[in-house]
Amino acid sequence: LKLRCELTGVVHVSLGYSTLPFPLQPTCFPRFGPPTSIPGLSLVRGERQENKGSLGLRPACLLISTMKDKRGTRYELKENIEQFFTKFADEGKATIRLKEPPVDICLSKANSGSLKSFLSAVRLVHKGCDINASLSTLTPVKTSEFEKFKTKMVITSKKDYPLSKNFPYSLEHLQVSYCGLVRVDMRMLCLKNLRKLDLSHNHIKKLPATIGDLMHLQELNLNDNHLESFSVALCQSTLQKSLRSLDLSKNKIKVLPVQFCQLRELTDLKLDDNELIQFPFKIGQLANLHFLSAARNKLSFLPCEFKNLSLEYLDLFGNTFEQPKVFPVIKLQVPLSLLESSARAILYNRIPYGSHIIPYHLCQDLDAAKTCVCGRYCLNCYIQGTTTMNLHSVAHTVVLVDNMGGTEAPVTSYFCSLTCYVNSSDVLK
Repeated sequence: LKLRCELTGVVHVSLGYSTLPFPLQPTCFPRFGPPTSIPGLSLVRGERQENKGSLGLRPACLLISTMKDKRGTRYELKENIEQFFTKFADEGKATIRLKEPPVDICLSKANSGSLKSFLSAVRLVHKGCDINASLSTLTPVKTSEFEKFKTKMVITSKKDYPLSKNFPYSLEHLQVSYCGLVRVDMRMLCLKNLRKLDLSHNHIKKLPATIGDLMHLQELNLNDNHLESFSVALCQSTLQKSLRSLDLSKNKIKVLPVQFCQLRELTDLKLDDNELIQFPFKIGQLANLHFLSAARNKLSFLPCEFKNLSLEYLDLFGNTFEQPKVFPVIKLQVPLSLLESSARAILYNRIPYGSHIIPYHLCQDLDAAKTCVCGRYCLNCYIQGTTTMNLHSVAHTVVLVDNMGGTEAPVTSYFCSLTCYVNSSDVLK
């Protein structure tokens, strides 16, 4: 086993002929004082020492280097480790607590398998085992090695776009704009540490479902592209738990799937200058949404659950809102069909369902069920009515809906029965 922690924040583990690099971000925390950020960590051979007239090697030690101190600070390991914290080793995180001096060395953003190999080597040194022969020799630190650990890259022209080399694996923020991309580069989807991805001002027509594998992605900017849809697969990916900000402005999107409302961590959503004819009718499930902008679309009404939002800012200027219809659309059926009765019972009682239990098309029907004003659900049997609402009831700051100074918009409501329709105060106003 040959193992070395490079200064760039990349650890190289050599097993035979293969070398596996992985990002490693070590930080040294004095337990009695303020934390100090350390960008370089190495497990190195011990120094030669004279022992009873013969030359020998001290046990291997840890060397922590910084830009100011490239020679680094050595930390003895033999019988000097108080505790290992490896609960999150599978996530690439671990901490080594030393006895003297009393510091914690925290490792993160590492490949879990290679990190475990590194910790095993450290344990051997702690127990007094001689692994000096297995370690590579330490070479002087170069400034360029520190610069390799990049967390941010901004590319705004075609000539700067990397064609012959990969993106740095350690990137957390990547912007690629004005490069004429017609598809998402698959190399970007290997950047597992990405938190912000900006692909604005390109010609992208379709998003790969594998964007959903970027489990730490918080901000996704797709402004000014040629997108026509946002896939269901993305709505049901790990983006449900990570995505906070989404910019789909200046595209060609007409409809968002109802599953879009499963992105419940969204706080900022921009949909300006598209061709949207309606919002997903379950948009009220986006409980964390604070900023919503959908100006200059083709919205003719808002869904009933829009009333459940609690926004700081709302912009719906320039949409083709229609006047509420005087007469409702009645699609009642007596008695209810077996499909309708079963669907209502499943949803009302919150019975779990999925394509592994029932046919996929039935799952789609249940996902698209409408919510009555009474809180129950309806599938194909309902009464549809339209009223108006003042947008200030859902948002603190509202951009005027039109040039006439209006802040009201039509809202479509659904009723599961004639009784609900008659008892609805909204309709009878």
